[in-house]
Amino acid sequence: MIEKTKKQGFFAKMLNYTEKAGNALPHPATLFALFALAALVFSAIGSMLGWEVIHPGTKELVKPVNLLSHDGIHRIILEMVDNFTGFAPLGIVLVAMLGIGIAEQSGLISAIIRLLVLNTKKHFLTFILVFTGILSNLASDVGYVLLIPLAGVIFVAVGRHPIAGMAAAFAGVSGGFSANLVLGTVDPLLAGLSQEAAHILDPSYHVNATANYYFMVASTFVIAIAGTFVTERLVEPRLGTYTKNEQDKSEKFDGLSSLEKRGLTYSTLVFLLVFIITLIGVIPENGFFRGPNGSLLNSPLIKGVVAMLFIVAGLMGLVYGFITKAFKNDSDVMDGMAKSMKTLATYLVLVFFAAQFVAYFKWSNLGIILAVKGADALMASDIGLIPLMILFILLSAAINMLMGSASAKWAILAPIFIPMFMIMGYSPELSQVVYRIGDSVTNIISPMMSFYALIIAFVQKYDPKAGIGTIIATMLPYTLVFLFAWILLLVAWLLIGLPLGPGANVFYTLP
Repeated sequence: MIEKTKKQGFFAKMLNYTEKAGNALPHPATLFALFALAALVFSAIGSMLGWEVIHPGTKELVKPVNLLSHDGIHRIILEMVDNFTGFAPLGIVLVAMLGIGIAEQSGLISAIIRLLVLNTKKHFLTFILVFTGILSNLASDVGYVLLIPLAGVIFVAVGRHPIAGMAAAFAGVSGGFSANLVLGTVDPLLAGLSQEAAHILDPSYHVNATANYYFMVASTFVIAIAGTFVTERLVEPRLGTYTKNEQDKSEKFDGLSSLEKRGLTYSTLVFLLVFIITLIGVIPENGFFRGPNGSLLNSPLIKGVVAMLFIVAGLMGLVYGFITKAFKNDSDVMDGMAKSMKTLATYLVLVFFAAQFVAYFKWSNLGIILAVKGADALMASDIGLIPLMILFILLSAAINMLMGSASAKWAILAPIFIPMFMIMGYSPELSQVVYRIGDSVTNIISPMMSFYALIIAFVQKYDPKAGIGTIIATMLPYTLVFLFAWILLLVAWLLIGLPLGPGANVFYTLP
């Protein structure tokens, strides 16, 4: 139950209005169903009106695909099940929750949270959550399925609003997607696309995976500080006080018993054992956890991080549960996994309709057409470096509301903007980092983001009436502040002329 404060400023009132307007819309699942229908209708309208663009990468003519045609209707019917079962976040969430379910029902997660709460100073808690959320991007999608719900439980434990905790973690995981202290799988992917686009003008140009590393490291601390400020000064005061429900009251956050400490000790030993085995498989150049040609970024360890989460969480939960007597036999373990699945009932309904919408939007080519049209409008402007980069950030942020995949959008935009900016004297690395800023800041308010339905389900645990409006109103301050902070950082970087990464300068000279 949420009790909002009576005295609120203009910005808080505006967010309240946004929330009410958003939640006045139909149920989120119904809304995704309506989005799917709209995609079908606009695919037909675009086809009849003859919308078309030239794909910047393939140079092929792209037209809307009428999904209300004979072939389109057949495809809708035949691929409906595959759209649902093949929706990328679905399998990730289900597998991760099976392992987490074992750890949760054993009491391991509760013990870890109590240990964290008892040993972390409250005024550092928000920063730690946002910072951890940013770093979690290295572990693929674990931040979404593990850190965000844990943040809500942690905030309840210290007497703070759980939705504020989840918002802080969500802001770090998704809004801070383009910041980190280490390279992730997306870095070589984007760099490869940037290099191909640069070869349009300069066939010898090479873009490294570390192209934006220096800027990413600086961004990590800027976004963590900005996220902490937004949570404590804007989001949490607006949410007001939170009244615990019966489930929250049943959680105890006092010291650990001797049996619980013993369980934590042995489960930690299990973690260390898995960690040692992982190192053995990673450190040698021909280690069994390395990918083709000894690659680490393309290894099964990185790509299969969700499977690793299931194994580690499951093993640690099993050891903890049997030591603390929470598990007495295998039936208790299976019941724990089943309980974790029950919490995803609403999410499964949302995902069904969200998956259809995403599929229809992709099939129709509407996303590509809108992206290229927006890019053409930006290219027509004749302004200086800083205003141009800011406009490119805003364009990327707007397109991110229509297309969820960072690599798919960059595959469209890179062949347009990288050659254009190279001619103007700006490096491909600069184009890439500017795109990544825009691609990050609107993740947290875009229903096209793959895990948006899951976030709604998490929030509804504490506010059953929450809908898309609640999420957008809660996360909009992060988007605005992150956008402002990142633009300031970029402007300072450009004015000083710092390299964006090792050997990656801001400016470029044609050979």
